[in-house]
Amino acid sequence: MNSLFLINILMALVWAAITGSFSLPNLLFGFALSALALSLIREQVGTVGYMSRVRRVVSLFLLFLYELVLSSISVAKLVLSPRMKLNPAFVAYPLRVDKDFEITLLANLITLTPGTLSVDVSPDRRILYIHAINVTDEEALKRDIAEGFEMKIMEAFR
Repeated sequence: MNSLFLINILMALVWAAITGSFSLPNLLFGFALSALALSLIREQVGTVGYMSRVRRVVSLFLLFLYELVLSSISVAKLVLSPRMKLNPAFVAYPLRVDKDFEITLLANLITLTPGTLSVDVSPDRRILYIHAINVTDEEALKRDIAEGFEMKIMEAFR
């Protein structure tokens, strides 16, 4: 998988060299174009798994964007309300992911989402401590994380 990703990057750099522009949009276009080329010959070079992983990573990114918009609106409503009724809480979230990369990615996605902050991971790496500014139902928050970010991370990187 890693070698195919490097081939994809190399092909994008070759594209940029041929076109004479190393701008970010041109590099991204070259990356997409080389991914398309690899998908056309996927059976010959063994990129079937690579292409499905790309789709799953894009799905995770789109979920993050969706959650970012929803939580931004929710936090804006809280801040702009005259009485600002907050229910802050620390939540001990039981982790299903176990690799350092997956735990770090989950913690960062939670922190980047407005209204939540990853505070710490237990020494045995089984509990992620999260602070949220408005928790009405702790179990619903845990379920949202488990069925959202954590599930998408496991789909994309396992």
